[in-house]
Amino acid sequence: MSDQAFSTPITVRGYETDSQGHLNQAVYLQYAEHARWEYLRAAGIRQADLVAEGVGPVVLETTVKYLRELRAGDSVEVGCSFAWRDGKTFQMVQRLVREDGVLAAEITGVGGILDLKERRLVADPREPLRALATDPGLLGL
Repeated sequence: MSDQAFSTPITVRGYETDSQGHLNQAVYLQYAEHARWEYLRAAGIRQADLVAEGVGPVVLETTVKYLRELRAGDSVEVGCSFAWRDGKTFQMVQRLVREDGVLAAEITGVGGILDLKERRLVADPREPLRALATDPGLLGL
């Protein structure tokens, strides 16, 4: 997962699977969310820090490509990278890779940073993250 800036391991739990024994489709999004928060935490940004600053990350669009099965007991690395661009949004790219190296899913999305008082996206999502991060370089800032 050399193209992912960050990854975190997760083991698929039995209660997360559907009647065919596959990881339930909604759980992929939970794994992606967990990895994004772990990524921010690794860069030194806690959820409480964002709230104290009156901002919070939001997901505006998500696409999931299911490529291979994940089953109970499988170990998976959930990667994450942010692609910064001009404007109020950024792209998120996340890959779920089984321990045998097989790409199980790819999740792409568009996110932003919401001003919690104004309920509008901030003009540049990099700024509040750069200001809060102890390691902004990890986030590509």
